Amino acid sequence: MKRLVMAAIMVLSVVFLTTERSISADWAAEKMKDKPPVSGRVVETMDSGRYSYVCLEENDKKIWVAVYKMKIIVGQSMSFKPGVEMVNFESTTLKRKFDKIIFSTGPMDPEGTKSEKKSE
Repeated sequence: MKRLVMAAIMVLSVVFLTTERSISADWAAEKMKDKPPVSGRVVETMDSGRYSYVCLEENDKKIWVAVYKMKIIVGQSMSFKPGVEMVNFESTTLKRKFDKIIFSTGPMDPEGTKSEKKSE
């Protein structure tokens, strides 16, 4: 009987945890859908670990974006998918604190994100 109860608890725990993550991921994706891309001219960039940190400037305003490491050239115009904004983020590898930074999943495709493309 104890084994049956323990097995039931384990199964329910896995189901609950999986469902909770799915709900959270769906909620986050839905929330990001309405945000505009982060765009501007690259004025500074640096790589650290698995990430590239990019400072974009548009209309005399600067914003930092972090993405998985990629080739970025200072002076080029770029647009990144919206992402999670963090305030007072400290990068231990860069030994630097960012007042505000957006963690994006990557650059926008030239014709929009893959999920926005129409299938033919």
